[in-house]
Amino acid sequence: ILASILSLIIYWLIRDRYRVRNLNGKHVFITGCDTGLGKSLAEWLDKKGFCVIAACTTEKGSQQLRSCSSLSLKTVNLNLADSNSIARAVEFVTEQTAGKGLFGLVTNAEGTAPVGPMDWLRIEDFHSVLDVSLLGLIEITLKLLPLLKKAEGRVVNLINAKGLMAFVGGGYSLSKWGMEAFSDTLRIEMQHFGVKVSIVEHGFFKAEVFNSDITEKYLFKLWNRLTPEIRDSYGEKYI
Repeated sequence: ILASILSLIIYWLIRDRYRVRNLNGKHVFITGCDTGLGKSLAEWLDKKGFCVIAACTTEKGSQQLRSCSSLSLKTVNLNLADSNSIARAVEFVTEQTAGKGLFGLVTNAEGTAPVGPMDWLRIEDFHSVLDVSLLGLIEITLKLLPLLKKAEGRVVNLINAKGLMAFVGGGYSLSKWGMEAFSDTLRIEMQHFGVKVSIVEHGFFKAEVFNSDITEKYLFKLWNRLTPEIRDSYGEKYI
């Protein structure tokens, strides 16, 4: 038993010291780089020497990221709810990698999340989250798989751990659980091609402080559009 424990410790220390070498020419594509974790990761990998391709939802986000990064960092506008936008981003990544394949894909997206009881919600409230934070991320991953297989790269899905606790109605938790299932299945299927799939479950970050004002705004918006019958069943005390 002691020998087994010692062997595991030695293996862990050796594995933990492993670092990726020859970073020049290794392309990493990151989604959700306007602010927060995606932006910080793009800046950090750029400083390390990776060829970073950062997807932003706004031109303002792209400009801010380029202003504090090296000339090798490239940005592309991406709307994960729009298949045409996804196709254009994939074409841009294909051009930038120039036949080398994609070393890494990091998915990071937080869809708008109306918060409230399930029967306060409409199907479009679920679409506003799932189209971005689940279906959009799945679509762009599938379209980039040929480039990932060519480079025997890796997929890293950043999933907010608070979404794994299904304590609130709406699509937020659904999108996080869905990405977990998608990642676990993709990991098994991509082993044959040498592509690794990882999940990073993160919590709150300083750049991603919970905004109670936005949550309250959504809550009252939902409340005000309810039918009198549903509103009366909950009562003013509930809200």
